Amino acid sequence: MTAHPPTDELLRLRASIDNLDAALIYLLAERFKLTKEVGVYKAAKNLPPADPAREKEQVKRLRALAEQSALDPDFAEKLLNFIIQEVIHHHERMRG
Repeated sequence: MTAHPPTDELLRLRASIDNLDAALIYLLAERFKLTKEVGVYKAAKNLPPADPAREKEQVKRLRALAEQSALDPDFAEKLLNFIIQEVIHHHERMRG
C-alpha cells in the first residue's frame, strides 16, 4: 500500500492539534507552579498533602464542565485524578 502525502486540510488540522497540545503543556506547567506553592504552604502549616473534600468538589465541577463542553466526563475525571495524584506525590515529597 502506497502512502499518500497529507493534504493541505490534514496539515491544517494537525497544526491546530499541535498548537492545542502546546497550550495544554503550558497550562499544565502553570497549574503545577501553583500547586507547588500550595505544597509549600501546606508543608509550612503541617497540613496533609491530600484534601479529599476539595478533590471531590473538583471532580464534580470538572465533570460538569466536561459535559457542557461535549467531553466525556469519565475521561475528564480520569485526567483530573491523574493530575491530583501527581500533585499529592509532589506535596508528599515536599514534606520530606
